[in-house]
Amino acid sequence: MSSERPDMRLSDAEREKVVAQLNAAVAEGRLTLAEFEERVDGVLRSRTHGELEPYVGDLPAQISAKVPDVMPIRNRASSLKREGRWTVPRRLSIETRSGSVKLDFTEAVFTHNEVEVQIQAKASSIDLVLPRGGSADVDGIDNHSSSVRLKVPAVYDVQGLGVVLRISGELRSSSVRVRYQRRFWWWRW
Repeated sequence: MSSERPDMRLSDAEREKVVAQLNAAVAEGRLTLAEFEERVDGVLRSRTHGELEPYVGDLPAQISAKVPDVMPIRNRASSLKREGRWTVPRRLSIETRSGSVKLDFTEAVFTHNEVEVQIQAKASSIDLVLPRGGSADVDGIDNHSSSVRLKVPAVYDVQGLGVVLRISGELRSSSVRVRYQRRFWWWRW
């Protein structure tokens, strides 16, 4: 990633673009997983454009690593779980019937500070685990014989500390729970 001013400070969005470039390099077979992990750690610690050069200097400048604008998640009568390191687009569309969906954002890479989550659920449960400092807005959910539990600060209770989930949609005989990761000594769930 070249810049006219190598001493210019990096934004979080610029770091995430470089992480996406490294992710694409792994997919193309240019980097091993060990190299990828080492370089991602270095990129996330970098403060200026000049500090990025050792991590991307030997890669082609134009690797096609476009994160989709919307990620559709469809689930029918089954259990779907997404956890670990994954890239979260600007919008998530969750459609589930008679199933359960758990999205764990604790290690996720966010492309935007706000994520729109559109939910269509019937006889289902949805569990959203936010990263530390995250908040949520559940005021856009239309409930029909359903429950919504918010165990994190509402978006209007926190001043720009972390990622914000703006959740809207329709629930029919379903439940949505938004929480932080539980920790009990050495055990997490």
